[in-house]
Amino acid sequence: MQLIFGTCLFTLMHICVWWGTNAQFIEGWKKSNALLLSLTLAIPITLLAFYGARYTYNALDNQAWAVRFVGFGISYLVFPILTWYFLNESMFTLKTMVCVFLSILIILIQMRW
Repeated sequence: MQLIFGTCLFTLMHICVWWGTNAQFIEGWKKSNALLLSLTLAIPITLLAFYGARYTYNALDNQAWAVRFVGFGISYLVFPILTWYFLNESMFTLKTMVCVFLSILIILIQMRW
């Protein structure tokens, strides 16, 4: 249960990070609004990262590397989807699909090994 909760927190964190860094590229957003969004999300992102790491660390036998790889893998699942949907950049290139596949493998290895 801790692993699921930690993974959900990491997923939400990466969604917030995406918005905090990429809203400036969405047509119709003013750069000043995007900066304000980024500043507003800074503390929630930090709390999500902190607690996501705590729960994932406890669930994966107190291994910091496992936490890092799960967080990385989740980021590579979240980023292509949001970038494709909001910025119209295709995630269906060979390079991106291989990276998404590898990210899924990284998460599965950390959870099942």
